[in-house]
Amino acid sequence: MLLSAEVFGEPRNPMPGAHAEAGDLKPNALSPGETLAQSVALIAPTGAPAIGISLVFASAGEGCTAAFLIATFTTVLVALNINQFARLSASPGSLYTYVANHMHPRFGILAGWALLIAYVFTASSTVAAFANYADAILLDCFGVHAYPALSMLLAVASATWLAWRDVQLSARLMLGLEAASVALISAIALRTVIQHGWRPDMAQFALRGVSPEKLRQGLVLAIFTLVGFESATSLGSEARNPLTAIPRAVKWSVILAGLFFFVCAYAEVLAFRGEAQGLDKSLEPLHVLARKAGFPPLAGTLTDFGAAICFFSAVLACITAAARVLFQMGRNGALHSLLGHAHRSNGTPHRAVLLGSLAALTPAEITELRGMGLFDIFGVYGTVATFGFITVYILVCAAAPLYLRTLGKLTLSAGLISMLAFLAMGAALLGSLYPVPPAPYSFLPYIYVALLLSGFTWSTVTLARSPLQMRASSGG
Repeated sequence: MLLSAEVFGEPRNPMPGAHAEAGDLKPNALSPGETLAQSVALIAPTGAPAIGISLVFASAGEGCTAAFLIATFTTVLVALNINQFARLSASPGSLYTYVANHMHPRFGILAGWALLIAYVFTASSTVAAFANYADAILLDCFGVHAYPALSMLLAVASATWLAWRDVQLSARLMLGLEAASVALISAIALRTVIQHGWRPDMAQFALRGVSPEKLRQGLVLAIFTLVGFESATSLGSEARNPLTAIPRAVKWSVILAGLFFFVCAYAEVLAFRGEAQGLDKSLEPLHVLARKAGFPPLAGTLTDFGAAICFFSAVLACITAAARVLFQMGRNGALHSLLGHAHRSNGTPHRAVLLGSLAALTPAEITELRGMGLFDIFGVYGTVATFGFITVYILVCAAAPLYLRTLGKLTLSAGLISMLAFLAMGAALLGSLYPVPPAPYSFLPYIYVALLLSGFTWSTVTLARSPLQMRASSGG
């Protein structure tokens, strides 16, 4: 069943100079660079060289760099499918609106809850990583440890205030923090490569000793480092010229992040050759990278600071994106209508911001206070989040050819891109389920499915009680 744009609240491209009415988001608030910052911040580019590359190397070994190259290509395919929608429609509902309008509305609800789980648990994961690096900074500079529960509370509270106060302020802060962090790590990585010489390290591409199974496992982890690139689509009501700015943000965030990860992976594998502790065992790979590149000890502390601000930016980006999905679902009747109102003066979805922040902070605080380590929290909640991202990517890849067919624009190349992206994400999902990982990771798929079905049931019942949606579903 196809629903019109009006049913799911999908606005037209707002006119320049338009002003938000009471209860609406602030239109034309974000420049193209600020829109790009949303996707880049949610990818959390410093997270890969700080943590992710070590995890991929533990699975793929010398195939680590190749895994990031392949992951970037497959994720770009998904981005191209998303842009089939983003070039022609803009909405705060993100992929939820795309799927709902061009598949059955129930698939839209499924996509909406998958996105919410993805954004909320990514925030839970990255706030734990922030607390870890905040502790490392305090220990290096002052010789004292931070209280993780307090660090997480302060980070989420700060991000909540920024997301409540002004979407433009939030975007500018994310852009500045990410640029500074990525610039420092890029300088260290490039110096490592230059010191090695311009002769390529072919051992990283020959895949000697790397089995297809190990490469597949590493590829799944590498894809996970790139998820979140689509979050710029949640700014459809707030970006300037959204039908141009958002597709560019979706595409270029993947390409730029993938290139950055490729260079960092190549440099880290080089730097750890001959080290007593392997890359897969290192808790501070950027410290080793800085030392081997000839940077002073202060550079290691600065990379920790860069990682901390990167993870804080990711928390802010997750709260921003989750709030827009909650806002749109509230407007559509899939959640309580109170969530579908924006702050009168700030033009931000303030109630949705508060709900998303509480949902992100609560599980992280509970598990930390019960004794779970910060890296374990990062891994567990990050895994749950990736199930959500992959679910919605699969749905949007299935919806794209249906959408193009209704427009009479379905071509062989567009269909092939959709099929390849669908298969790649399906393989990533299977790769995360088999071989069965050890506990607690073996329980996470069941927890994710329970959350998804609970949310789906809740919204289905809520939607059935909404007179507007009942009329829309019946064609009235």
